Amino acid sequence: MKRIRTVAVIPTLFTLANLLCGFYAIAIASRVQAPHAESDAVPSPSAEIQFFRKFDPANPVHNMFLCAVLIFLAMVFDALDGHVARLANSTSDFGAQLDSLSDLVTFGVAPAFLMVKMCPYVSLSYRQAIWVIAATFAACAALRLARFNVETGEDDDHMHFSGLPTPAAAAAIAGFALLFYTLRMDSNDNVHKTDIDVWVQRGLPLFALLVAMLMVSRIPYPHLVNQFLRGHRSFAHMVGLVFVIVAVLAIGGYALPMLAVAYVVLPPLKYSWQRLFARRTESEPLF
Repeated sequence: MKRIRTVAVIPTLFTLANLLCGFYAIAIASRVQAPHAESDAVPSPSAEIQFFRKFDPANPVHNMFLCAVLIFLAMVFDALDGHVARLANSTSDFGAQLDSLSDLVTFGVAPAFLMVKMCPYVSLSYRQAIWVIAATFAACAALRLARFNVETGEDDDHMHFSGLPTPAAAAAIAGFALLFYTLRMDSNDNVHKTDIDVWVQRGLPLFALLVAMLMVSRIPYPHLVNQFLRGHRSFAHMVGLVFVIVAVLAIGGYALPMLAVAYVVLPPLKYSWQRLFARRTESEPLF
């Protein structure tokens, strides 16, 4: 057995902060009590917002919002630990393994558990199915992280990921907690907010299953930081980033979920279109 002599302190602390955010996110999500109706009746869509207040006086909407914030905060720590380790020239196998274990908790288990808690309208009718989807999400996150550790080498360009990265998958799920928080605020005067709330609940488990499949796929996903933030870019690129930031600050409850879903969905569509176009080109005669 090879014993560890030294450990990089600051990168390890950032990684542990990532892990603690995931653990606390699970603890916060556990406060959101699932419905315990005496009958099998499902609450009507028109009573959905009152349904939440009735079953949990501790305001589960705020708990879901805090859980999402912790997952997004963990993404910051996850980005910083590797960056700090490279700056300090202190990368190690220990740090890589600890990072994967932390990511499994924060970006695998926590969003899966949060997804169940965000969909009481569905879980009341399809309790077993939604837990199976959540377990599938966590299992695919573990497989994705294990494959990443085995296949990633020092000669990689770090411009693309093979399959959907787990932080982005977690952000895609946690973003809907921000959407639910926005829809269920008393100050929201959108007349269709209840219908939107229920339809999102119905579609979220299927979307989570799609995200789980994309994590273990081979579809290339862009590395957002390396491709869009680092280095010198055009003036138009900078203007576009400013508009995105303004949109997130102005309507974050709607903008963040939309951006996360776009990052999940657009690369597979682009990949499928390129494969289809390539096949058509090969099948067409040259003359």
